[in-house]
Amino acid sequence: MARAGVCSRRDGERLIAEGRVKLNGVTLESPAVKVSAKDKVTVDGRPVPTAAPTRLWRYHKPSGLVTTHRDPAGRPTVFEHLPAGLPRVISVGRLDLTSEGLLLLTNDGELARKLELPSTGLVRRYRARAYGRVTQDELDTLKDGVTVEGVRYGPIEAKLERGGANSWITLALSEGKNREVRRVLEALGLRVNRLIRTQYGPFVLGTLAPGAVEEIPPRVLKDALRAAAPPTSSG
Repeated sequence: MARAGVCSRRDGERLIAEGRVKLNGVTLESPAVKVSAKDKVTVDGRPVPTAAPTRLWRYHKPSGLVTTHRDPAGRPTVFEHLPAGLPRVISVGRLDLTSEGLLLLTNDGELARKLELPSTGLVRRYRARAYGRVTQDELDTLKDGVTVEGVRYGPIEAKLERGGANSWITLALSEGKNREVRRVLEALGLRVNRLIRTQYGPFVLGTLAPGAVEEIPPRVLKDALRAAAPPTSSG
């Protein structure tokens, strides 16, 4: 239902729990059901259209937007500020309110989950401006991972671009836990005052303007996902 643009995955699960979804005339009791193109799905008696082809977009998220469809606090959201004409999309992971840069958007929930999983091994790259002084030797301690307030973060490659009272640091990580960059740099005595994601796996921010959206062509998407796929073991 999410792929067909009827609702979000979470709302789809709620509709199923309320008994409003039928598969081939039988009321669904669980979302854990595989559906083929030959199956007929209805919501409140209305047929669900065929799922659209998988699509992916690059979006340059500005600071000051939350990555959610609805915000209880009434703050402006990413999805309220997307250009007109896009189908219903979800984000691949999130960027917090004051973070900016590359945010991937897709109409395919399965693709979003695949790209988010740490096991996929996709590297996220950031540029951080942080108040405070730090040395490259201190940043190198992040290579083995770090525990901050009981939370274990995986290896991070961090390089000092420019030192001083406001340091610029580039970081590469493949885990992407909530506020990971900010928390690990805070553990080194720094306070991040600007954070820009420049790359997510094979997809880069490049020169995309803030607030702009650009679709990744299907062939490029297919090639990028193939190149990013983890190698399979041969036994």
